[in-house]
Amino acid sequence: MEAATDLQGASATLAPGEIGEADALRAQTWALLASLLRQPPAAAMLDGIATSEPGADDDERPLASAWRDLRDAAAAADAARIDDEFHDLFIGVGRGELVPYASWYRTGFLMDRALVSLRQDLQLLGFERNADVHEPEDHVSAVAEVMAMLADPAEDHDASTQALFFREHVDSWMPALFEDLRNARCADFYLSVGRLGEAFLAFERAWLDAVN
Repeated sequence: MEAATDLQGASATLAPGEIGEADALRAQTWALLASLLRQPPAAAMLDGIATSEPGADDDERPLASAWRDLRDAAAAADAARIDDEFHDLFIGVGRGELVPYASWYRTGFLMDRALVSLRQDLQLLGFERNADVHEPEDHVSAVAEVMAMLADPAEDHDASTQALFFREHVDSWMPALFEDLRNARCADFYLSVGRLGEAFLAFERAWLDAVN
């Protein structure tokens, strides 16, 4: 598994092919976050993270450091314990410690206007809800999946489209969720997921500003 490195400030010096490679790594990181926030990781995914290459060990830039924390957490993790941790964080009895929906973070209510706005923009972008998915579209994993598709060079979405979606439907609430995850009482392995999420959002904010 490859890890997106901290490329902030580099976009102006990258050739188009190099930007494409960076975008592919961005898409992979979004997809990984989507998977980790949709369901607890299986042992095979933990093994993949544990053997990833997040950059030089002496690289203290936030994103590289957060990747190393996730790698180390995955190497020491037990899949059964993470399953319990995920349930306590996101499901619980009635509800988990965190409520990972844009509507909740933006308005304090579920199924609120943030979800309506997101659905309208997804329709404009040509994304359709999978009939097998029961979660509302503003669940953090679903929003991360959309960002993965927008960032994927093969999907051919321009940087302006990515930036608009990021500002409206990601940066408007997801930083608060990742901060809460990083500080959650029930979190152990997911502390490192929260840290990676925070660092990656900061990277995305700078990257999308730089390429627009």
